[in-house]
Amino acid sequence: MDEDGDDGIAGAVWRSASGKRGAFLLGRLLQGCGGSSVRQLGVDRAGEMRITRFIRNPRVSVEEIVTTAAARTAGLVAGRHVLAVQDTTALRDDGVHHSVNLHPMIALDAASGAMLGLVGATVVERDGTGGRVPLRLRPHAEKQSRRWVDMTHEAAKLLDAGAASVTVVSDREADFFESFALCAAGVHQLVRAEYDRSLCDGGKLYARLADAPELGRVSFDLPARPGRAARRVRVALRACPVDLRRPPRCPADRAALPASVAVTAVEAIEIDPPAGVEPAHWRLLTTHAVQGLPDAARIVGFYRDRWVIEQVFRTMKTKGFDVEALRVAETQPFSILCVAALVAAILVMQMVRERDGLAGRPLEDGFEAADRPLLRAVCASLEGRTQRQKNPHDPGSLAYASWICARLGGWNGYYGKPGPIVIYNGLLQLRAIMKGWSLRELV
Repeated sequence: MDEDGDDGIAGAVWRSASGKRGAFLLGRLLQGCGGSSVRQLGVDRAGEMRITRFIRNPRVSVEEIVTTAAARTAGLVAGRHVLAVQDTTALRDDGVHHSVNLHPMIALDAASGAMLGLVGATVVERDGTGGRVPLRLRPHAEKQSRRWVDMTHEAAKLLDAGAASVTVVSDREADFFESFALCAAGVHQLVRAEYDRSLCDGGKLYARLADAPELGRVSFDLPARPGRAARRVRVALRACPVDLRRPPRCPADRAALPASVAVTAVEAIEIDPPAGVEPAHWRLLTTHAVQGLPDAARIVGFYRDRWVIEQVFRTMKTKGFDVEALRVAETQPFSILCVAALVAAILVMQMVRERDGLAGRPLEDGFEAADRPLLRAVCASLEGRTQRQKNPHDPGSLAYASWICARLGGWNGYYGKPGPIVIYNGLLQLRAIMKGWSLRELV
């Protein structure tokens, strides 16, 4: 890594998008130079001015940075079934009228779970002041919810890049009729249902699922979230084809949409949850066909992979780069800083997902080839006597570096697998070591 913060693929993305100042900013983030101001992020006056000039440069835009990152992702999807996971997270919210939100889409390999990178992202600024046309009467093009549909068209570009199949995975906020009716051609949809929708035959979605025969049961680990501890769950699966009726109360532009859309509904409901715990219960709508238990379990597995984007957000925020604490007032500079943190958080999650080496990603996806001697030296200092304390991965793989970061972050080779915060903390230590290594010739 050079003095400008050039960090493998992440640095390459920023160099090609916005020059060395962008790579410098990303390098500062990856070295743990966070904080609540550009002054802290820059460390010294020179660094502060480099970052300030970058984020206020009118030639630098969120769109340009995202496009460059997405092009790198497109180069990795050939022959793969890609899960394109999208969601929205709040970056700044006054609790009354104004908020700034980030809506990214990330690509995962459906078979291995490896994170491939960023597909697209947009910053959504909301202003609740002033009289506006009621939401239900506004045309789709004037609604901020259109971002869910717009992102399916970004996902469709992966098909042009050679992806074998693309499935867009979204949570309940994407449960609106246009989400299916206007989805990009060739792209599959998977959305968690929020509403008990009316069906074309006069029935209702929830009742139709409840009447469907049980296909079987599967077990999996449910991750922790605020107010819920992690636990092992066993769920019963049901599925049936349904025709969703176009809502009758709608703006004029919705009348041009088809009268119905045909999807498959899949239900997963927890069997025998712990006492006093609300059972896990998911109703999913997908354009994939479901013929039996394996297909239904596969759809539920795709939805479970949506959790990865929550981990990206967690790494961006208080458990990692702490973007919510930034005191930059203007939306555009603040947005650029947050996209920098998004790129860095995705790099961290790529390492987390590659900790077992399932995708066989090369070391150069996160580091430079010139970093190999240092990584081997650091690895040798971390390995213990037992086999479980040896790095099992090829030195030319990203998994090799992930193991090193996990050990630096406090993982001892036992007691489960390292998560994003452990990898993040270890990566910060590794970057500090690399900085010292780069200064050795000056001594």
